[in-house]
Amino acid sequence: MSSNKLFTFVKNKNYNLNTKTMCDTCGCGQPDNVRITIPGEELKPGEHTHSHSHTHTHGDHEHTHGHDHIHSHYYPHTNDHRNDDAHHHEGSTHDHSHGKELKVEIDILQKNNLLAERNRGYFEAKNIFTLNLVSSPGSGKTSLLERTIQELGKELSFFIIEGDQQTMNDANRIQKAGAPVVQINTGNGCHLDAEMINNAIKKLDVTDRAVLFIENVGNLVCPAMFDLGESKRIVIMSVTEGDDKPIKYPTMFQSSDICIINKTDLLPYVDFDVEKAKEYALRVNPHMTFLELSVKTGEGMETWFEWLCNSSF
Repeated sequence: MSSNKLFTFVKNKNYNLNTKTMCDTCGCGQPDNVRITIPGEELKPGEHTHSHSHTHTHGDHEHTHGHDHIHSHYYPHTNDHRNDDAHHHEGSTHDHSHGKELKVEIDILQKNNLLAERNRGYFEAKNIFTLNLVSSPGSGKTSLLERTIQELGKELSFFIIEGDQQTMNDANRIQKAGAPVVQINTGNGCHLDAEMINNAIKKLDVTDRAVLFIENVGNLVCPAMFDLGESKRIVIMSVTEGDDKPIKYPTMFQSSDICIINKTDLLPYVDFDVEKAKEYALRVNPHMTFLELSVKTGEGMETWFEWLCNSSF
C-alpha cells in the first residue's frame, strides 16, 4: 500500500483518502488514553476514569456508542470514533450512496511537523542532544540505554522518555539504571508523536547540555512518519531478525541516520549476514552509518560510547 494513500472500506462504500498519512499502513489516528507518568507517580487528586456515550443521527437513523477514558492533565484527550456507520467529523465528508468513491485531501501530518519544529527549537536553545531510538520489539533498545547510563552516567547527563502501549516496565528499568525518566503509554497508539514529546518534556524538566533519549514504541512502520524534533534518529536491528529488514521496511531506514546492529554475540547461532544487511540498508539510504555491538557482552560498545560523546556537544 502506498504511503500516501489509505483505503478504508465501510460496508460497501469506498473512501479513498489521498493524504500524507499518519502511518504507512494502519492509518491510526491520535490515540485515546495517552498517559505520561513518572515512575512511582499515582493518579492525581481529582483524576478519575469514567464512561460516557454519544448519540449520532444520520438521516433517518441514529446510533449510540460509549467509551471509557481517564481525565488527566498529562495529555489532551481526543475522541477517535470508529463504527460501522462511518460517521465523519471536521475535514471529512460522507455519503450513503452505494459504491461511490469519495476523495478527501488532508495534510494530517502538518500539526505534528509544526510541533516537531517547536520541539527542535527548544532542544537547540538548551543544547539538548536528542536521539529518537526506533526498532521492532525486542531489538534491545532498553538494554542499550541501561548499559549506556551505567557506563557514561558520570560523563554525560541523560534524560529518558520511554514509549510503550502499556506498563511502566521500561521506565522502572531506566530509573533503576540511574537516569530521570518519564513513561508515555500510548494505549492503542503504535508510535510517539511530537505533541506527546512536548508534554513529556514538561514533566521531565531536562537540563541544559543534556542527552535526551526517546525510546519509541517498538514498530518499524508508523514511527518512521513522525518527526519528534530529534537531533538524530537511530534504528536498531538485532541479528535475531532478518537481514532483509532494511528493504522490507525502507521508510524507517531512509529516515534514520544511524543503524545499530545489536546482539552480535549470537552471530554464530543465527542465519544473519551482517554485510548483506548493510548492503540492503545502503540501497535505501546511502548515507547510513553502522555500529555493530553486543549490549550483553559489551563488544563494540566503546565505539558507540565514542560516537555518543563526540556527537553530543
